[in-house]
Amino acid sequence: MKVIYEDNHIIIVAKQSGEIVQGDKTGDVPLSDTVKAYLKEKYQKPGAVFLGVVHRLDRPVSGLVVFARTSKALSRLNRMFAEGAVHKTYWAVVALTTVHAKTAVGEAPASSFLTELTAGNEWHTLEHWIVRNEQQNKSYAYDREVPHSKHAMLRYRVIGTGERYALLEIQLMTGRHHQIRCQLSKMGMPIRGDLKYGAPRSNPDGSISLLSRRVEFIHPVSKLPVVAEAPLPAEKLWLALAPRT
Repeated sequence: MKVIYEDNHIIIVAKQSGEIVQGDKTGDVPLSDTVKAYLKEKYQKPGAVFLGVVHRLDRPVSGLVVFARTSKALSRLNRMFAEGAVHKTYWAVVALTTVHAKTAVGEAPASSFLTELTAGNEWHTLEHWIVRNEQQNKSYAYDREVPHSKHAMLRYRVIGTGERYALLEIQLMTGRHHQIRCQLSKMGMPIRGDLKYGAPRSNPDGSISLLSRRVEFIHPVSKLPVVAEAPLPAEKLWLALAPRT
């Protein structure tokens, strides 16, 4: 865990892949407990530490997680997330070879995603209707509305390419279960290492190459802008594909 931003009402940390944000049936120590322990030690708090979970990241995903340190911040952040007032940017690595294969069998749309992935950095929009399967802990994307589906939209652009992989920057316009993983897979672009959504092989550390890179919002109490950015995973591929700043 790395603290990226902290004040009296909010703390933003960078989660590592493999960590869970909140306790679950595995019994593994969640990130929320790690943050509580950090705050208790840093501020020498004698009793229980308040920490509100306002959103989550999937276990194999790395990057920014926002927590509330006060009940006032928690209620306001919950409302802000629900209303789309918190802007999150993700980075994802997809395999160009996978896109090649998808296009080759005629399953890609007329505007080939292979062409889009190698031509400039224009923004593209994906729109689907997503159905969540609770038993499988998996979501399925459809091109049209179906029973029990929820509308899902995101924007993406290419910000880095190599011989075998491309790096996408993604902005969520809705917040659905496994939305990025599901929608990219639907278009023949499963995230590197994401076996659940069609990647041909796993990453050695069990992660998927999806990073919650940046978060921006107006502070719920001070009303000042907050901008936080997560460090890149310590892997050569990420560093090779990332744009130079």
